[in-house]
Amino acid sequence: MSASGTMNLFNPAEDENVSMVHPEYFIISGLSGIPHIELYYVFLFAVYMLSVLANGAVMAVICLDRRLRTPKYVAVFNLAFVDLFGSSALVPKLLDVFLLGHRRVPFRSCLTFLFFCYTCLSMQSFNLVALAYDRLLAIIFPLHYQVRMTHRFMFSLISGFWVLVLALVATATGLLTRLSYCRSVVIHSYFCDHGQIYRLACNSHYPNYVVSCVYPVVIFWLPLAFILLSYAAIGCTLAKVASVQERLKALRTCAAHLSLVAIYFIPLLITFTLMENIHPDGRIVNLSLTSVFPPLLNPVIYTLQTQEIKDALGRLVRSVRRGKHAKIWTALH
Repeated sequence: MSASGTMNLFNPAEDENVSMVHPEYFIISGLSGIPHIELYYVFLFAVYMLSVLANGAVMAVICLDRRLRTPKYVAVFNLAFVDLFGSSALVPKLLDVFLLGHRRVPFRSCLTFLFFCYTCLSMQSFNLVALAYDRLLAIIFPLHYQVRMTHRFMFSLISGFWVLVLALVATATGLLTRLSYCRSVVIHSYFCDHGQIYRLACNSHYPNYVVSCVYPVVIFWLPLAFILLSYAAIGCTLAKVASVQERLKALRTCAAHLSLVAIYFIPLLITFTLMENIHPDGRIVNLSLTSVFPPLLNPVIYTLQTQEIKDALGRLVRSVRRGKHAKIWTALH
């Protein structure tokens, strides 16, 4: 890049005493050069549309059916909301960047893109923690479940997770504005990735490095450790006090949650474990699938494996049919 091009691309801060240099835009270059990648974008669009319909349906059922207004379904509703919001933050922009060729993303737009993507992906993890705690209380302390697991407690738990995630992601995003970018502006990822951005800086980015080390521990490893420990405690309890039939019944109530945990954590574990052995393009595709598949599969799994939601859907469909029949009968008479 020529000197004049560099001066046009990087805008120094207005205050002369500030040496920060922010680029006008970043160029997202991930997924380029992969054969027939357009088919993958069509696939992502189909997954996104199904995800919107599925999560919207789960949220509507929980809102409309009074029997589902329990603390557990506060967490399920929040998970559906986060999945819907996260998919809407990621996939349309991803298609705009790669399918329509708008790879130049303005600096502030890129940070906004990063903020919403990281927030929603992080809240998926903490939603699984909330649901794991609900199952832990229901199985280990069944007699005290109604007292301990109240609407107020669940709202407080979910709100606390939101505050933690927003504070952590806002810190990571805010630190990026304190860096000077005088090298490349190319981000080799499928979205505005924090790690990719701060490594482009030409001044010290040690605080960003610290955040990048703390973030996966807080968002990924600690939630996964809690979930595994909670199911170890559930397993020990069932082995001591329950019959075989009671164990199977308890495990069936955990089946949906265990499926969500596997869908969310296993692909990330594979990616983090084999990161050095995976081709960069393969890693990007894997991470992009990890971002878009859970929002689609979460509502499907909860609908198929949770009898309460299936019953609620049945009641809602019957109610709609009765309403239509009543309108037709009124029109005929």
